[in-house]
Amino acid sequence: MHVQNAKRRFFLEKRPGSINSYTAHAAGGFLLANSGTSTPPFQPRRVFFEQRAMAYPLAQELYDRFTADKVPIRMIESHNRVTGIPGGTPQIAYREAKRTLVVGVKVGLEFDTCRPSADYEFAMGTSCPGGCQYCYLATTLGRKPYVRVYVNIDEILASIKRHIEARLPETTSFEASSTSDPLAVEHLTGNLGRAITFFGQQEHGLLRLTTKFHLVDSLLNLPHNERTRFRFSVNSEKIITTYEQQTAALSERLTAAAKVARAGYPLGFVIAPLFLYPGWQDDYGKLLDDLQEALGTINPTGDNLTFELIQHRFTKSAKRVILERFPHTSLDLNEENRMYKWGKYGRGKYVYPKEAAQKLEQYMNAEIMRRFPQAKVEYFT
Repeated sequence: MHVQNAKRRFFLEKRPGSINSYTAHAAGGFLLANSGTSTPPFQPRRVFFEQRAMAYPLAQELYDRFTADKVPIRMIESHNRVTGIPGGTPQIAYREAKRTLVVGVKVGLEFDTCRPSADYEFAMGTSCPGGCQYCYLATTLGRKPYVRVYVNIDEILASIKRHIEARLPETTSFEASSTSDPLAVEHLTGNLGRAITFFGQQEHGLLRLTTKFHLVDSLLNLPHNERTRFRFSVNSEKIITTYEQQTAALSERLTAAAKVARAGYPLGFVIAPLFLYPGWQDDYGKLLDDLQEALGTINPTGDNLTFELIQHRFTKSAKRVILERFPHTSLDLNEENRMYKWGKYGRGKYVYPKEAAQKLEQYMNAEIMRRFPQAKVEYFT
C-alpha cells in the first residue's frame, strides 16, 4: 500500500465576520473566507499505520474506515519515523503535515509533571489539525507536525491508574492537552470518551483537557461524575480569525461550552494567548460578554467555572520556525517590545514587560469577576 500523490489544494476555512482579509500565502496555505458555515470534522488526506498498531482493535477499525473512504494508506515501522509527506518548502511541509494522520502505539507510559495546569500530563496523541500561527509547540513537533493518535488507550489508562494509586490518599490531576487537542480527533478514535468514562470511576483522579474544537455531542451523556474539567481555549474574534486557522469559530466553541456545562461537566476557559494591540480592552471585553451570553441561565458557580490567563510569549527558535511557515504573518515577534523571562533548563522566552503584563492581568481579572463573580481565576502567566 502506498500513499498516492494527492493534489495540492488549499483547505478553505470559512468563518463568520472575518476582521482581516487574509491570503492563503500569508496563512501558510490555510485560506480564510467570510462565511457562516460550520467547521467540518478533521478528515486526513493520507494515513500512516505503524505496523504493531494493527494488533489493536482501534487501528483495525481506522484502517477499515479509511480504506472504505479511499484515503491513501501506508504501513510504517515506527510512528516516529514518517516519510512520504510532501514538503518542498516549510510552508508546504507544515500544511501537508496538518493533513496527515499517523496511527501508532504509545510506548513511554511514565508521565511528566504539568504545572500549573495539573500534577501530570499524558498523551492520547500529538499535534492537531489546527494551524494556529503562534502555537507553542512550533519547535517541539518537528518540521512536519503531523497529527498522531495512539491506539493503546487501555494501556495508557492503566498507567494513569498506577499513578493515582501511588499518590493516595491525595487526588491526582492529569492534563490531556499538553501536546494535542484530543477533541479534534475524537470522531475518529473515541479515546477521549474512554478517558472521561475511566476518570468518572476514579475517586482520586481528575482529568483536564483544553480544546479549540466543538464536536462534543458524543460526550454529553457519558458518566463523567464531574471528574473531567472541559476547558475551551478562546480569544478575541480578531485573534481567532487572524491567527487560528483550521479551528472552530468562536461561536462554535461557545455553543459547545454551553452544551458541556448543561451536561454537568466542570467548565473552564483558557484565554490564551493574550495579546496587547490597539483596542484589546474592547475586544476582550466583548469576548467576556459573549461568554456570559452563551452560558445564559446555566450560570456555573464556584469551582464549576474557572479561567486560566496566559500572555503571548515566544522563543527565538519558535520565532524562526513561525516566520518560515508564515512569512507574512502579522504576529508581534519583536524582541525589543518584550522582556526576556528565564525558564527551566536555562532556557527562556520573550513575554510582555512587567508593567504591561500587570495591566493586562488586572484588566482581565476585573472584567471576569464583574461578569462571573463566583468564578475562579486559576492563574495568570
